[in-house]
Amino acid sequence: MRLNDLDERIVHALAEDARRSYADIGSIIGLSAPAVKRRVDRLRAEGAITGFTVRVDPAALGWETEGFIEIYCSRNTSPESIKHGLARYPEVASASTVTGDADAVVQVFAADMRHFEQVLERIAGEPYVERTKSVLVLSPLLRRYSSGSPA
Repeated sequence: MRLNDLDERIVHALAEDARRSYADIGSIIGLSAPAVKRRVDRLRAEGAITGFTVRVDPAALGWETEGFIEIYCSRNTSPESIKHGLARYPEVASASTVTGDADAVVQVFAADMRHFEQVLERIAGEPYVERTKSVLVLSPLLRRYSSGSPA
């Protein structure tokens, strides 16, 4: 499904602040509040909008350390196997299969360096993992929660 210009602008407004009112969104893009609501309802029904959420600073929850782990898997490891194995770790914020030498990249939040090391060791011990490579985040520079042009 490809969004038209108005739908894309609605999605960007909601991505900036999911609590924004339909009237506020309408005033930004030039539609009435009921028209915005109808479009949002349609976007939800069609699966373009999959839900609404809150973004929380991980540090507020005690997760002070962030890192990325590259996972190198044994032959014939399916993405579903990787996903199933990583889903058990509450510290894993995201995981994606990737091109290049690694098979997957995993974003991890941990309480501190020792906790990150423990998570890294547990992930490295998964039966499908041959080796890992990790990097720690010093300072997050930019995080975007929507994509495309917000115009």
